[in-house]
Amino acid sequence: MSTTANYRVELTQEEHEMLSTPVSTGKAAARKITHARILLFADEYLSKNNYTDESIAKSPTNRDRRRRAVRRRFIEKGLGSALNRQVQENRRAKKLNGEAEAFPVATACPAAPEGRKSWTLKLLADHLAACDIVASISPEAVRQTLKKRTKGE
Repeated sequence: MSTTANYRVELTQEEHEMLSTPVSTGKAAARKITHARILLFADEYLSKNNYTDESIAKSPTNRDRRRRAVRRRFIEKGLGSALNRQVQENRRAKKLNGEAEAFPVATACPAAPEGRKSWTLKLLADHLAACDIVASISPEAVRQTLKKRTKGE
């Protein structure tokens, strides 16, 4: 069964004009222009050609999954959702944020602990856990925090 039958896109005249503007001028993010172009091609109400997924696929910027996803989001969640990036709902929160990010930097800057030449990522991770900054943290998370903090310097 074709996905075209499941998600039939019928744009209103206002939606069609709103999508045509960034496509014709090119003054929007490339992703938005691509999604607008997909919706314009898929529009069955105003389109004389009634493009199918196969005919939209001839455009070099469109992939199968993207076409289906844009159509599905337009039907299920509306035009704004079809054009804009989805919010990642299941994303885990960072263990270190705000003031907690400054702690490994401040700890690593002074002299190394006794018996050590320098701080290691493992030592910093263990120190963060021992100081009750976080329950547990990987050395990789500490590395990324230190890298982010020293990148602009």
